[in-house]
Amino acid sequence: MRLAGEKTMASRRFASFAHILSRRALRAPFRASRTIFSNSSRNFSVESSVKKAEMKDGEVKSLENIIKTHVSDAEDRSEMERILYGGNHTELDVGTAAKEKANAIGIDFKAYKVPAAAEQTRSPRLVRLAAIQNKIVVPTSAPIIEQRDAIFRRIEQIVEVAALAGANVVCLQECWTGPFFFCTREKQPWMEFAESAQHGESFQLISELAKRHRMVIVSPILERDDKRSTIWNTAVVVDQTGRYMGKHRKNHIPRVGDFNESTYYMEGDTGHPVFDTIYGKIAVNICYGRHHPLNWMMFGLNGAEVVFNPSATVGKLSEPLWGIEARNAAIANHYFSVGINRVGTEEFPNQFTSGDGAPAKTKFGHFYGSSYIAAPDGYRTPGLSRVDDGLLITEVDLNMCQQVRDKWLFNQTARFDMYAESLEEYIDEEFEPQIIR
Repeated sequence: MRLAGEKTMASRRFASFAHILSRRALRAPFRASRTIFSNSSRNFSVESSVKKAEMKDGEVKSLENIIKTHVSDAEDRSEMERILYGGNHTELDVGTAAKEKANAIGIDFKAYKVPAAAEQTRSPRLVRLAAIQNKIVVPTSAPIIEQRDAIFRRIEQIVEVAALAGANVVCLQECWTGPFFFCTREKQPWMEFAESAQHGESFQLISELAKRHRMVIVSPILERDDKRSTIWNTAVVVDQTGRYMGKHRKNHIPRVGDFNESTYYMEGDTGHPVFDTIYGKIAVNICYGRHHPLNWMMFGLNGAEVVFNPSATVGKLSEPLWGIEARNAAIANHYFSVGINRVGTEEFPNQFTSGDGAPAKTKFGHFYGSSYIAAPDGYRTPGLSRVDDGLLITEVDLNMCQQVRDKWLFNQTARFDMYAESLEEYIDEEFEPQIIR
C-alpha cells in the first residue's frame, strides 16, 4: 500500500527519497528521536525518529539499517539505492564458511560486486578488495603490550574471514595497532606503540598473514624511523609473499578539534607512491589527506587503480563529509577508492581539553565506522556499521578505470599546464589574485 501523496512508481520517479522516508517513518512506533539526515549542525528537510532497535550504545547503527526498516516497498528501495548510491547493489557470493566465521566472531560482514562492461580485447581484471574497521579491545588503562596483542588477535580473526571470502587486497584502519590517543597530547605511555615499519611487531604479524593467505595487506601504523628514531604516521604495504614492498607517510596532518597529531609527527616525505602489486596498482591516502583534492589527484596521475583511505574520524567533526570525499575522488580520478574508518568510543585515563572552552573530558568522541568502497563510475557500496567491527568485501573489475576514463575524458580535458602555471604563481610571495572589479 502506498502512502497518500507518494507518486506512482510506474514512471520510476518519486518526489524524493527524503519524502518517502519521512512519510513511512510516521507509521512506526518510535521511542527515541534522532536526526537521520544532517548537514554539519544544520538539519535539512527531514527530522525523523529512530527506534531503539535501530540504535546501539546511543548511536544509530547505520543509515542503511534505517532505510531497510522504514522503506519496505522493493521498488521504492531500489529507486532510493539508485539515487543514493549510484545503482542497485549486487551481493557477492562468498560461500557459507566466511559468513559463519563472521557471525561467530561478531562482526558486520558485507560483500558486493561491481562489474565492468565486457570487452572484446581484454579479459576482466577481477580483484576482491577488503576494508577492515575495528574497535580497541581492552581499556586504554591496560598495559601497552596487552592492548596491542588484543588488537592483533582481533585483526587476525577478521583477516581469516577476509581470506575465506577470497580477498586479494586488505587494508586496515589508520594506526590500527592501538587507540587513537593523539587527543591526549601525552607522550607516555602512548609513544610505546611506535615501531619500525620493516621490523616491528605488527609487520611480523601482517607479513605472516599476507603470506599465509596470498593477499596484499596495507598496514597503517605509528612508525618510528629506523635511522633517526623520528615518528611518522605511515602505511606499510606487504605483498602476497609477506615481503615488505614499501611505505607511504601521511602527507597532511590535521590541526582541528581533538586531532592534535602534530604533537607527535609532522607531514610525510614520501610523495605519492603507487605500489604495483600482482592484483593491481594501489596507493594509500591516509586520513586527513582525503580533504585535499590535489592529494587524491597525484595518486591518480601516478597510475593508481585503487586508492585506500585508512582513517580515524569522529561524528561531530566529519560525518557529513565522509560519504562524499572518497566517492568524489573515485569519480574525478578514474579509480576505485576505499574509505575505512575506525569504530567505537575510546576513553583515556586522564582528562584532556579541546581548546574550545568546554570542560575537560576523557572520551575522544564516537568513531563512526561506515567504511565503504566507491567506483570510478560514481557507484558506492553501502557502508559498514557505525558501531561494530566490520569487514567489507567488494569484487571489482579494474577494467572499469579505463572504461570510465574513455567515457568522460577528464584527463584529456584537464588543463594541467594551466593549473601548474597558476600554482607556481600562487606560491610566489608576490602573488596577486586574479580578481576583476
